[in-house]
Amino acid sequence: MNYPRYPEYKPSGVEWLGEVPAHWAELRLKNVASIRVSNVDKKSVEGQEPVRLCNYVDVYYHDQITPDLEFMEATATTQQIEKFALKKGDVLITKDSETPDDIAVPSFVSSDLNGVVCGYHLALIRPQAAVVEGAYLARSLAALGVRDQFHSSANGITRFGLSFSDISGASVLVPPLDEQHAIAAFLDRETARIDALVAKKQRLIELFAEKRTALISQAVTKGLNPGAPMKDSGVEWLGEIPAHWEARKFSREVHIAEGQVDPEAEPYASMLLVAPNHIESATGRLLAQETAAEQGAESGKYLCRSGEVIYSKIRPALAKVALAPEDCLCSADMYPLDGRPRFENRYLYWLLLSREFTAWSVLESDRVAMPKINRETLSELRLPVPPLDEQRHITGYLERETTKVDQMVEKVQEAVERIQEYRTSLITSAVTGKIDVRSFARQREDA
Repeated sequence: MNYPRYPEYKPSGVEWLGEVPAHWAELRLKNVASIRVSNVDKKSVEGQEPVRLCNYVDVYYHDQITPDLEFMEATATTQQIEKFALKKGDVLITKDSETPDDIAVPSFVSSDLNGVVCGYHLALIRPQAAVVEGAYLARSLAALGVRDQFHSSANGITRFGLSFSDISGASVLVPPLDEQHAIAAFLDRETARIDALVAKKQRLIELFAEKRTALISQAVTKGLNPGAPMKDSGVEWLGEIPAHWEARKFSREVHIAEGQVDPEAEPYASMLLVAPNHIESATGRLLAQETAAEQGAESGKYLCRSGEVIYSKIRPALAKVALAPEDCLCSADMYPLDGRPRFENRYLYWLLLSREFTAWSVLESDRVAMPKINRETLSELRLPVPPLDEQRHITGYLERETTKVDQMVEKVQEAVERIQEYRTSLITSAVTGKIDVRSFARQREDA
Protein backbone atom coordinates (compact mmCIF):
# COMPACT_ATOMS: atom_id res chain seq x y z
CA MET A 1 0.00 0.00 0.00
CA ASN A 2 1.19 3.52 -0.82
CA TYR A 3 1.00 5.89 2.14
CA PRO A 4 0.99 9.70 1.80
CA ARG A 5 3.88 11.89 2.90
CA TYR A 6 3.67 14.82 5.30
CA PRO A 7 2.88 18.20 3.72
CA GLU A 8 6.04 19.89 4.97
CA TYR A 9 9.54 18.67 5.87
CA LYS A 10 12.71 20.18 7.31
CA PRO A 11 16.36 19.04 7.35
CA SER A 12 17.03 17.01 10.50
CA GLY A 13 20.72 17.80 10.63
CA VAL A 14 21.34 14.08 11.12
CA GLU A 15 22.74 12.26 8.09
CA TRP A 16 20.87 8.97 8.56
CA LEU A 17 17.56 10.74 9.19
CA GLY A 18 17.55 13.14 6.25
CA GLU A 19 14.41 15.25 6.14
CA VAL A 20 11.78 14.92 8.87
CA PRO A 21 8.27 16.36 9.29
CA ALA A 22 8.54 20.09 10.02
CA HIS A 23 6.67 19.90 13.32
CA TRP A 24 8.66 16.96 14.78
CA ALA A 25 11.53 17.37 17.27
CA GLU A 26 14.82 15.47 17.27
CA LEU A 27 15.94 14.85 20.87
CA ARG A 28 18.38 12.76 22.85
CA LEU A 29 16.91 9.77 24.63
CA LYS A 30 18.05 11.18 27.99
CA ASN A 31 15.85 14.25 27.37
CA VAL A 32 12.65 12.22 26.99
CA ALA A 33 13.14 9.30 29.41
CA SER A 34 15.00 8.06 32.47
CA ILE A 35 17.44 5.23 31.78
CA ARG A 36 18.38 2.54 34.27
CA VAL A 37 20.88 -0.23 33.53
CA SER A 38 19.87 -3.29 35.53
CA ASN A 39 22.16 -5.16 37.93
CA VAL A 40 19.58 -7.75 39.04
CA ASP A 41 20.99 -11.22 38.30
CA LYS A 42 19.28 -14.62 38.22
CA LYS A 43 20.53 -15.79 41.61
CA SER A 44 18.28 -16.31 44.61
CA VAL A 45 19.91 -14.92 47.74
CA GLU A 46 18.69 -15.65 51.26
CA GLY A 47 17.29 -12.56 52.96
CA GLN A 48 16.33 -10.80 49.72
CA GLU A 49 12.77 -10.31 48.48
CA PRO A 50 11.27 -12.89 46.07
CA VAL A 51 10.58 -11.43 42.61
CA ARG A 52 9.78 -12.52 39.10
CA LEU A 53 12.55 -11.61 36.68
CA CYS A 54 12.08 -10.27 33.16
CA ASN A 55 15.14 -11.62 31.36
CA TYR A 56 16.99 -11.05 28.10
CA VAL A 57 15.05 -13.74 26.18
CA ASP A 58 11.70 -12.30 27.32
CA VAL A 59 12.63 -9.02 25.65
CA TYR A 60 14.45 -10.47 22.65
CA TYR A 61 11.55 -12.66 21.53
CA HIS A 62 8.58 -10.43 22.36
CA ASP A 63 7.52 -7.00 21.08
CA GLN A 64 5.50 -6.59 24.27
CA ILE A 65 6.01 -7.70 27.86
CA THR A 66 2.65 -9.00 29.09
CA PRO A 67 1.41 -10.82 32.22
CA ASP A 68 1.05 -14.15 30.38
CA LEU A 69 4.83 -14.55 29.94
CA GLU A 70 6.48 -17.11 32.23
CA PHE A 71 8.93 -15.04 34.24
CA MET A 72 11.80 -16.61 36.17
CA GLU A 73 11.66 -16.81 39.97
CA ALA A 74 14.55 -14.96 41.66
CA THR A 75 15.30 -12.50 44.48
CA ALA A 76 16.27 -8.83 44.67
CA THR A 77 17.07 -6.22 47.30
CA THR A 78 14.51 -3.62 48.35
CA GLN A 79 16.53 -0.95 46.53
CA GLN A 80 16.65 -3.01 43.32
CA ILE A 81 12.91 -3.59 43.42
CA GLU A 82 12.25 0.13 43.84
CA LYS A 83 14.57 0.97 40.97
CA PHE A 84 13.82 -1.83 38.48
CA ALA A 85 10.18 -2.86 39.08
CA LEU A 86 8.37 -2.72 35.75
CA LYS A 87 5.49 -0.32 35.17
CA LYS A 88 3.01 -0.03 32.34
CA GLY A 89 4.50 2.20 29.64
CA ASP A 90 8.15 1.22 30.25
CA VAL A 91 10.46 0.21 27.42
CA LEU A 92 13.17 -2.44 27.82
CA ILE A 93 16.15 -2.98 25.53
CA THR A 94 18.84 -5.66 25.39
CA LYS A 95 22.03 -4.06 26.66
CA ASP A 96 24.65 -6.59 25.57
CA SER A 97 24.99 -9.71 23.44
CA GLU A 98 27.39 -11.89 21.48
CA THR A 99 26.77 -9.91 18.27
CA PRO A 100 26.10 -6.17 17.76
CA ASP A 101 22.93 -6.98 15.78
CA ASP A 102 21.29 -8.29 18.95
CA ILE A 103 22.00 -5.08 20.85
CA ALA A 104 19.13 -2.69 21.75
CA VAL A 105 16.26 -4.99 20.76
CA PRO A 106 13.25 -3.19 22.31
CA SER A 107 10.08 -4.42 24.01
CA PHE A 108 7.15 -2.43 25.40
CA VAL A 109 5.64 -3.13 28.83
CA SER A 110 1.98 -2.97 27.86
CA SER A 111 0.45 -3.94 31.23
CA ASP A 112 1.03 -3.48 34.94
CA LEU A 113 3.16 -6.36 36.21
CA ASN A 114 3.14 -6.83 39.96
CA GLY A 115 6.37 -8.23 41.35
CA VAL A 116 8.25 -8.27 38.02
CA VAL A 117 11.66 -6.57 37.84
CA CYS A 118 14.05 -5.84 34.98
CA GLY A 119 16.89 -8.37 34.87
CA TYR A 120 20.59 -8.19 34.09
CA HIS A 121 21.74 -7.59 30.48
CA LEU A 122 18.78 -5.20 30.03
CA ALA A 123 18.19 -1.48 30.33
CA LEU A 124 14.92 -0.03 31.60
CA ILE A 125 13.78 3.12 29.80
CA ARG A 126 10.93 5.02 31.46
CA PRO A 127 9.46 7.69 29.15
CA GLN A 128 8.39 11.11 30.39
CA ALA A 129 4.64 10.77 29.92
CA ALA A 130 4.21 14.43 28.96
CA VAL A 131 6.75 14.11 26.12
CA VAL A 132 6.78 10.60 24.68
CA GLU A 133 4.56 7.53 24.75
CA GLY A 134 6.21 4.20 25.54
CA ALA A 135 4.46 2.31 22.75
CA TYR A 136 5.75 4.82 20.21
CA LEU A 137 9.24 4.92 21.73
CA ALA A 138 9.60 1.14 21.56
CA ARG A 139 8.70 1.19 17.86
CA SER A 140 11.09 4.08 17.29
CA LEU A 141 14.00 2.18 18.87
CA ALA A 142 13.31 -0.75 16.49
CA ALA A 143 13.69 1.43 13.39
CA LEU A 144 16.64 1.29 11.02
CA GLY A 145 18.96 4.21 11.67
CA VAL A 146 17.83 4.63 15.26
CA ARG A 147 18.80 1.02 15.95
CA ASP A 148 22.04 1.38 14.01
CA GLN A 149 23.23 4.07 16.45
CA PHE A 150 23.37 1.42 19.15
CA HIS A 151 25.04 -1.16 16.92
CA SER A 152 27.85 1.24 16.06
CA SER A 153 28.27 2.28 19.71
CA ALA A 154 28.48 -1.26 21.08
CA ASN A 155 31.95 -2.14 22.32
CA GLY A 156 33.48 -5.61 22.52
CA ILE A 157 35.24 -8.45 20.74
CA THR A 158 33.54 -11.71 21.75
CA ARG A 159 30.68 -9.95 23.59
CA PHE A 160 29.29 -6.51 22.81
CA GLY A 161 27.69 -4.07 25.23
CA LEU A 162 26.23 -0.59 25.57
CA SER A 163 27.21 1.89 28.25
CA PHE A 164 24.76 4.23 29.96
CA SER A 165 26.08 7.13 27.85
CA ASP A 166 25.65 5.11 24.62
CA ILE A 167 21.98 4.61 25.44
CA SER A 168 21.22 8.06 26.82
CA GLY A 169 22.93 9.88 23.93
CA ALA A 170 20.95 8.20 21.15
CA SER A 171 18.80 10.42 18.91
CA VAL A 172 15.05 9.84 18.64
CA LEU A 173 12.33 11.67 16.74
CA VAL A 174 9.46 13.01 18.84
CA PRO A 175 6.16 13.93 17.14
CA PRO A 176 3.24 15.44 19.12
CA LEU A 177 1.69 12.97 21.57
CA ASP A 178 -1.55 12.47 19.62
CA GLU A 179 0.50 11.64 16.56
CA GLN A 180 2.70 9.22 18.53
CA HIS A 181 -0.47 7.45 19.62
CA ALA A 182 -1.72 7.23 16.02
CA ILE A 183 1.61 5.88 14.77
CA ALA A 184 1.82 3.27 17.56
CA ALA A 185 -1.77 2.13 16.99
CA PHE A 186 -1.19 1.90 13.23
CA LEU A 187 1.98 -0.16 13.69
CA ASP A 188 0.33 -2.44 16.22
CA ARG A 189 -2.38 -3.30 13.70
CA GLU A 190 -0.12 -3.65 10.69
CA THR A 191 2.62 -5.65 12.42
CA ALA A 192 -0.03 -7.97 13.89
CA ARG A 193 -1.27 -8.63 10.36
CA ILE A 194 2.29 -9.19 9.13
CA ASP A 195 3.13 -11.45 12.08
CA ALA A 196 0.04 -13.57 11.42
CA LEU A 197 1.21 -14.05 7.83
CA VAL A 198 4.71 -14.99 9.02
CA ALA A 199 3.20 -17.49 11.47
CA LYS A 200 1.36 -19.18 8.58
CA LYS A 201 4.59 -19.37 6.58
CA GLN A 202 6.45 -20.79 9.58
CA ARG A 203 3.75 -23.43 10.02
CA LEU A 204 4.19 -24.35 6.36
CA ILE A 205 7.93 -24.79 6.98
CA GLU A 206 7.12 -27.07 9.93
CA LEU A 207 4.83 -29.17 7.72
CA PHE A 208 7.59 -29.51 5.11
CA ALA A 209 9.99 -30.62 7.87
CA GLU A 210 7.47 -33.24 9.00
CA LYS A 211 7.07 -34.44 5.42
CA ARG A 212 10.87 -34.68 5.05
CA THR A 213 11.19 -36.76 8.22
CA ALA A 214 8.32 -39.02 7.17
CA LEU A 215 9.95 -39.62 3.77
CA ILE A 216 13.22 -40.60 5.42
CA SER A 217 11.62 -42.85 8.04
CA GLN A 218 9.45 -44.71 5.55
CA ALA A 219 12.31 -45.33 3.12
CA VAL A 220 14.99 -46.52 5.56
CA THR A 221 12.75 -48.72 7.73
CA LYS A 222 10.11 -50.02 5.27
CA GLY A 223 11.75 -49.63 1.86
CA LEU A 224 10.35 -48.11 -1.33
CA ASN A 225 8.04 -50.94 -2.40
CA PRO A 226 4.69 -50.55 -0.57
CA GLY A 227 3.65 -54.01 -1.73
CA ALA A 228 6.69 -55.84 -0.37
CA PRO A 229 5.99 -58.72 2.08
CA MET A 230 6.84 -57.73 5.66
CA LYS A 231 8.14 -59.56 8.72
CA ASP A 232 8.65 -58.78 12.39
CA SER A 233 12.22 -57.52 12.80
CA GLY A 234 12.35 -58.64 16.43
CA VAL A 235 13.59 -55.14 17.24
CA GLU A 236 11.23 -53.03 19.35
CA TRP A 237 12.16 -49.62 17.93
CA LEU A 238 12.03 -50.90 14.35
CA GLY A 239 8.86 -53.00 14.13
CA GLU A 240 8.17 -54.68 10.81
CA ILE A 241 10.69 -54.59 7.96
CA PRO A 242 10.60 -56.02 4.42
CA ALA A 243 10.86 -59.81 4.54
CA HIS A 244 14.10 -59.90 2.53
CA TRP A 245 15.89 -57.44 4.88
CA GLU A 246 17.94 -58.48 7.89
CA ALA A 247 18.23 -56.96 11.37
CA ARG A 248 21.88 -57.08 12.42
CA LYS A 249 23.95 -55.74 15.30
CA PHE A 250 25.38 -52.23 14.78
CA SER A 251 28.94 -53.33 15.61
CA ARG A 252 28.84 -55.98 12.82
CA GLU A 253 27.82 -53.41 10.19
CA VAL A 254 29.47 -50.18 11.33
CA HIS A 255 32.92 -49.35 12.72
CA ILE A 256 32.99 -46.70 15.46
CA ALA A 257 36.34 -44.89 15.39
CA GLU A 258 38.62 -45.04 18.42
CA GLY A 259 41.74 -43.09 19.36
CA GLN A 260 42.10 -39.32 19.19
CA VAL A 261 44.57 -36.92 17.60
CA ASP A 262 46.07 -33.63 18.77
CA PRO A 263 44.24 -30.75 17.00
CA GLU A 264 47.15 -28.38 17.72
CA ALA A 265 49.60 -30.48 15.70
CA GLU A 266 49.82 -30.51 11.90
CA PRO A 267 48.31 -31.67 9.66
CA TYR A 268 45.34 -31.75 12.07
CA ALA A 269 45.38 -28.05 13.01
CA SER A 270 44.72 -27.13 9.38
CA MET A 271 41.90 -29.63 8.95
CA LEU A 272 38.19 -28.89 9.12
CA LEU A 273 36.82 -29.52 12.63
CA VAL A 274 33.14 -30.46 12.91
CA ALA A 275 31.34 -29.94 16.23
CA PRO A 276 27.64 -30.47 17.08
CA ASN A 277 26.91 -26.73 16.79
CA HIS A 278 28.07 -26.82 13.15
CA ILE A 279 25.26 -29.22 12.15
CA GLU A 280 21.63 -28.24 11.65
CA SER A 281 19.24 -30.29 13.74
CA ALA A 282 17.43 -33.11 11.90
CA THR A 283 18.62 -32.12 8.40
CA GLY A 284 22.29 -33.13 8.25
CA ARG A 285 23.33 -29.77 6.83
CA LEU A 286 26.72 -28.32 7.80
CA LEU A 287 26.09 -24.73 8.89
CA ALA A 288 29.73 -23.69 9.26
CA GLN A 289 33.16 -24.94 8.28
CA GLU A 290 36.19 -23.90 10.35
CA THR A 291 39.59 -25.47 10.88
CA ALA A 292 40.79 -26.71 14.25
CA ALA A 293 43.23 -23.79 14.41
CA GLU A 294 40.50 -21.26 13.62
CA GLN A 295 38.44 -22.68 16.49
CA GLY A 296 41.38 -22.70 18.91
CA ALA A 297 40.88 -26.42 19.52
CA GLU A 298 43.10 -27.94 22.24
CA SER A 299 41.69 -31.24 23.51
CA GLY A 300 41.78 -34.52 21.58
CA LYS A 301 39.57 -34.99 18.50
CA TYR A 302 38.57 -37.90 16.28
CA LEU A 303 39.90 -38.23 12.74
CA CYS A 304 37.16 -38.71 10.12
CA ARG A 305 37.64 -39.79 6.53
CA SER A 306 35.73 -38.21 3.65
CA GLY A 307 32.28 -39.75 3.32
CA GLU A 308 32.13 -41.17 6.84
CA VAL A 309 29.11 -40.44 9.00
CA ILE A 310 29.55 -38.05 11.93
CA TYR A 311 27.00 -38.52 14.72
CA SER A 312 26.61 -36.39 17.85
CA LYS A 313 26.30 -38.64 20.88
CA ILE A 314 25.15 -35.80 23.16
CA ARG A 315 21.56 -34.47 23.25
CA PRO A 316 20.41 -37.07 20.69
CA ALA A 317 16.93 -35.51 20.45
CA LEU A 318 18.54 -32.87 18.21
CA ALA A 319 19.52 -35.52 15.62
CA LYS A 320 22.88 -33.98 14.71
CA VAL A 321 24.18 -36.17 11.86
CA ALA A 322 26.41 -35.25 8.90
CA LEU A 323 28.53 -36.78 6.16
CA ALA A 324 32.19 -35.76 6.36
CA PRO A 325 32.70 -33.50 3.30
CA GLU A 326 36.46 -34.26 3.29
CA ASP A 327 39.10 -35.79 5.54
CA CYS A 328 38.50 -33.85 8.76
CA LEU A 329 38.29 -33.90 12.53
CA CYS A 330 35.22 -34.13 14.73
CA SER A 331 34.54 -33.23 18.32
CA ALA A 332 35.03 -35.83 21.05
CA ASP A 333 31.27 -35.41 21.61
CA MET A 334 30.70 -37.12 18.26
CA TYR A 335 31.34 -40.53 16.73
CA PRO A 336 32.94 -41.05 13.30
CA LEU A 337 31.09 -44.03 11.80
CA ASP A 338 32.18 -46.10 8.80
CA GLY A 339 29.96 -48.76 7.25
CA ARG A 340 31.53 -52.13 6.64
CA PRO A 341 31.46 -53.61 3.08
CA ARG A 342 27.77 -54.54 3.11
CA PHE A 343 26.56 -51.30 4.68
CA GLU A 344 26.54 -47.97 2.81
CA ASN A 345 27.56 -44.84 4.75
CA ARG A 346 24.93 -42.79 2.95
CA TYR A 347 22.21 -45.26 3.98
CA LEU A 348 23.50 -45.10 7.58
CA TYR A 349 23.35 -41.31 7.41
CA TRP A 350 19.65 -41.35 6.44
CA LEU A 351 18.87 -44.08 8.98
CA LEU A 352 20.33 -41.96 11.81
CA LEU A 353 18.10 -39.07 10.70
CA SER A 354 14.97 -41.21 10.85
CA ARG A 355 12.18 -40.57 13.36
CA GLU A 356 12.46 -44.14 14.68
CA PHE A 357 16.19 -43.97 15.40
CA THR A 358 15.86 -40.58 17.08
CA ALA A 359 13.04 -41.89 19.29
CA TRP A 360 15.22 -44.87 20.30
CA SER A 361 18.22 -42.64 21.04
CA VAL A 362 16.15 -40.27 23.19
CA LEU A 363 14.75 -43.19 25.19
CA GLU A 364 18.23 -44.62 25.73
CA SER A 365 19.78 -41.26 26.66
CA ASP A 366 17.10 -40.64 29.31
CA ARG A 367 18.59 -43.51 31.32
CA VAL A 368 21.77 -41.57 32.14
CA ALA A 369 22.38 -38.26 33.94
CA MET A 370 23.84 -36.48 30.90
CA PRO A 371 21.69 -37.18 27.79
CA LYS A 372 24.03 -39.07 25.47
CA ILE A 373 24.46 -42.36 23.63
CA ASN A 374 27.48 -44.30 24.81
CA ARG A 375 29.60 -46.48 22.55
CA GLU A 376 28.52 -49.77 24.11
CA THR A 377 24.80 -49.01 23.76
CA LEU A 378 25.21 -47.99 20.11
CA SER A 379 27.30 -51.10 19.35
CA GLU A 380 24.54 -53.40 20.65
CA LEU A 381 21.75 -51.74 18.64
CA ARG A 382 20.24 -53.84 15.87
CA LEU A 383 19.85 -52.12 12.49
CA PRO A 384 17.73 -52.82 9.40
CA VAL A 385 20.02 -54.06 6.63
CA PRO A 386 18.61 -54.11 3.08
CA PRO A 387 20.63 -55.63 0.21
CA LEU A 388 23.45 -53.30 -0.85
CA ASP A 389 21.90 -52.34 -4.21
CA GLU A 390 18.63 -51.50 -2.43
CA GLN A 391 20.50 -49.31 0.07
CA ARG A 392 21.91 -47.36 -2.87
CA HIS A 393 18.50 -47.09 -4.47
CA ILE A 394 17.02 -45.77 -1.21
CA THR A 395 19.76 -43.17 -0.73
CA GLY A 396 19.38 -41.94 -4.31
CA TYR A 397 15.63 -41.62 -3.83
CA LEU A 398 16.02 -39.70 -0.55
CA GLU A 399 18.62 -37.35 -2.01
CA ARG A 400 16.23 -36.46 -4.85
CA GLU A 401 13.05 -36.18 -2.76
CA THR A 402 14.53 -34.28 0.19
CA THR A 403 16.16 -31.86 -2.24
CA LYS A 404 12.70 -31.06 -3.62
CA VAL A 405 11.37 -30.47 -0.10
CA ASP A 406 14.41 -28.36 0.82
CA GLN A 407 13.91 -26.19 -2.26
CA MET A 408 10.29 -25.55 -1.28
CA VAL A 409 11.37 -24.68 2.27
CA GLU A 410 13.98 -22.30 0.89
CA LYS A 411 11.35 -20.46 -1.14
CA VAL A 412 9.10 -20.08 1.90
CA GLN A 413 12.04 -18.89 4.02
CA GLU A 414 12.90 -16.31 1.36
CA ALA A 415 9.29 -15.11 1.46
CA VAL A 416 9.48 -14.82 5.27
CA GLU A 417 12.67 -12.76 4.98
CA ARG A 418 11.01 -10.39 2.50
CA ILE A 419 7.98 -10.01 4.77
CA GLN A 420 10.23 -9.31 7.76
CA GLU A 421 12.17 -6.74 5.75
CA TYR A 422 8.89 -5.07 4.81
CA ARG A 423 7.88 -5.05 8.50
CA THR A 424 11.09 -3.29 9.51
CA SER A 425 10.78 -0.87 6.60
CA LEU A 426 7.19 -0.01 7.55
CA ILE A 427 8.15 0.68 11.18
CA THR A 428 11.10 2.79 10.07
CA SER A 429 9.05 4.81 7.60
CA ALA A 430 6.34 5.51 10.18
CA VAL A 431 8.55 6.54 13.11
CA THR A 432 10.92 8.66 10.99
CA GLY A 433 8.09 10.52 9.26
CA LYS A 434 8.71 9.21 5.76
CA ILE A 435 5.01 8.32 5.59
CA ASP A 436 1.97 9.97 7.19
CA VAL A 437 -0.31 7.34 8.73
CA ARG A 438 -2.62 9.71 10.64
CA SER A 439 -5.52 9.62 8.20
CA PHE A 440 -5.11 5.87 7.74
CA ALA A 441 -5.26 5.40 11.50
CA ARG A 442 -8.40 7.54 11.77
CA GLN A 443 -10.08 5.59 8.96
CA ARG A 444 -9.41 2.35 10.82
CA GLU A 445 -10.76 3.81 14.09
CA ASP A 446 -13.91 5.07 12.37
CA ALA A 447 -14.44 1.65 10.80
